[in-house]
Amino acid sequence: MASRLMPFAPVAIALAVLLGLWQAGAALFDIPTYILPRPVDILVNVVASRDLLAAAMAITLTEAVLGFLAGAAIGLALAVLMALVPPLELSLMPLVVAVSSVPSVAFVPLMLIWFGLGMGSKIAMAALAVSFAVLLNALDGLRRPEQGAIDLMRSFGAGRLGILWRLQLPAAMPSIVTGLRVGLARSTIAVIVAEMLGAYAGIGQIIYQSTAQVDYLAVWAAVLTASLGSLALYAVLVAIDRKLIWWR
Repeated sequence: MASRLMPFAPVAIALAVLLGLWQAGAALFDIPTYILPRPVDILVNVVASRDLLAAAMAITLTEAVLGFLAGAAIGLALAVLMALVPPLELSLMPLVVAVSSVPSVAFVPLMLIWFGLGMGSKIAMAALAVSFAVLLNALDGLRRPEQGAIDLMRSFGAGRLGILWRLQLPAAMPSIVTGLRVGLARSTIAVIVAEMLGAYAGIGQIIYQSTAQVDYLAVWAAVLTASLGSLALYAVLVAIDRKLIWWR
């Protein structure tokens, strides 16, 4: 048990030192709460509002996960199609690059108009943000196998789908997982931003309402909750990564 916890010791020590310096600095220089509240005060607010924060975070995580899964499926499917049909990549990639170069937040008003203030717009926003990251990384990974390896498989009678399944996809797995990690972070960000601009519930809506009410401790408590929720999702993805890419 102790050996399993050892890799987390440096992180825990660094976090403890950071929080200690933060607490001491805020107290020593008497920094106002609206500028930088003390960590103890934030934790007290989190505990006091735990039911509200937990319910809001559950909604946000549900939207982020559903959007992540939809975006990952779309991005991977497009990458496979482009790998199988090169002319499709030539025709679609300029559009993909043009859309992905625009900050995701710019599409939030459109999503709210098309899908409303409910979960649909948040899921669509997350899927849009994730699909680009997965598509670009998956395409890069599918191109990794050398032409000699592809020609060798063809000489043994392998078809295009066989080469894709047995050679290109395994070689692309590290890149795909990298795209999934980037996409997961973008998914959570996209959902929270969309909730701040228009939603019935969610951690982003709590941040927006607390800011409007000048309740800065509540804002920090919501941000801390969102960070912990994102870390939990990332930990799950890392565990899946270790199962999928067991050889790395």
